Amino acid sequence: MSQALVECIPNFSDGRREDVIEAITREIASVPGVHVLDRHSDADHNRTVITFAGAPEPVSQAAFAAIARAAELIDLDQHRGEHPRIGATDVVPFVPLAEFDMASCVELARGLGRRVADALAIPVYLYEAAATRPDRVNLENLRRGEYEGLKEAIEVDPARAPDFGPKRLGKAGATVIGARAPLIAYNVYLTSDDVEIAKKVAAAVRQSSGGLRYVKALGMLVEGRAQVSMNLTDFTRTPLARVVEMVRREAARYGVAVHHAELVGLIPQSALVDAARWYLQLDDFNPDQVLETRLYAAFRADQDAGFLDRLAAGSATPGGGSAAAYAGAMAAGLVAMVARLTQGKKKYAAVEARMLEIVDQADRLRKELEAAVAADSRAFEDVLAAMRLPKETDQEKSRRSQAIEQASLHAAAVPLATARHAVEALELAAEVAATGNLNAASDAASAGALARAALTAAAMNVRVNAASVQDRAAAASWAAELSRLEARATEAEKRLQQALRERVGIDDQVSDRIV
Repeated sequence: MSQALVECIPNFSDGRREDVIEAITREIASVPGVHVLDRHSDADHNRTVITFAGAPEPVSQAAFAAIARAAELIDLDQHRGEHPRIGATDVVPFVPLAEFDMASCVELARGLGRRVADALAIPVYLYEAAATRPDRVNLENLRRGEYEGLKEAIEVDPARAPDFGPKRLGKAGATVIGARAPLIAYNVYLTSDDVEIAKKVAAAVRQSSGGLRYVKALGMLVEGRAQVSMNLTDFTRTPLARVVEMVRREAARYGVAVHHAELVGLIPQSALVDAARWYLQLDDFNPDQVLETRLYAAFRADQDAGFLDRLAAGSATPGGGSAAAYAGAMAAGLVAMVARLTQGKKKYAAVEARMLEIVDQADRLRKELEAAVAADSRAFEDVLAAMRLPKETDQEKSRRSQAIEQASLHAAAVPLATARHAVEALELAAEVAATGNLNAASDAASAGALARAALTAAAMNVRVNAASVQDRAAAASWAAELSRLEARATEAEKRLQQALRERVGIDDQVSDRIV
């Protein structure tokens, strides 16, 4: 089973003061459910990139905490460095990972942008997939003039007004927040200290000046060596190996070579596989031939198969919320099965197109509910972790209380989403019971029964969590939504039972044997 995951890679305008960098990193790591994966600091750039990942809500909370801390510790009026910047937290991209799409990342980015602007009074610009205007898709446009230039322009130029927040800059500057595909930050150092050569190579390589598509590049002097600093925005269309070879050829024109290269942050495994395939000339290579890939797949299969064993074990997780999601996933799977059994049959030609739509909807629901199985366990583990935080001093008590509240809110959000998906599955079950393959009527009925069970169990978990949170407005909204969902479920059950009576002569009670 998988869960919804998102990656966040904020860039902070300080790469020289270890105490500042460590303080920001601690803010991120203190949020339950968030994993700091990498930290890269560069003194010449005077910039730090931190990579972390987790479920969407905790990741957004960690990003906000980091932005707030950076605003306290970094004064851009005193900042100098090679890398262009407009903010203490300069840019905050969200990248969709497992079971989380780009549209959801855009929503996450815009929600964080509003919060940063409202709570911290920091101007926020949206970029890449989250951009509200075409001229703000590219980060370079937003950084034009850097902090010093924006400080004046934001107050007098309507085109430079932020998407959220005040039209003025404080010492923390502005922050750019967005959603994008995985990016490779890749720097090549040349066997020269002539920065002009690096600038010429960068100009030849980057897309904006006629080079390779999906490549952004700058030439600069770093650690006494000419560096071509690059971002590869879509390595699936412009592979890493092609970029390296073009840099090598362009550098050779000026009598220099590649000294070494570095990654800033992390790189997708598939990008390395593509590079290995190209350089090793493995034309027929299959990623499944990688030992670790095959091994991890086997372990994941074993883990999935053992869900019921883990459910029965004497541990707090997985628990009722995970079981609810598991039941809902089975319901959605049965709905998809009935729809597929209906397709291609002359008798059901009139509903062929609708069954195709139902298959897509049911498969989506199944994947989201599968993800919720693990997400629910992780959410409760985060509550337990927050409860174990120290509480000796007033500051520790406050931090612990905030962590428990945040974790509890997330622990309710997961089963609430399960409840929504369960009702959707129940409504689809009623539809396929009414119009789908008659021979699979029992499967449609079983889907409805499982979906209702998923809703009941998920609602119980939401109500238990609602009783423990301090945010009573949130608790009240959950209760209201559950009431609406349960009303929809009751109507769907009526339709399902009516279909069974009319089509196969089964009375109000759903039978588990319909022939």
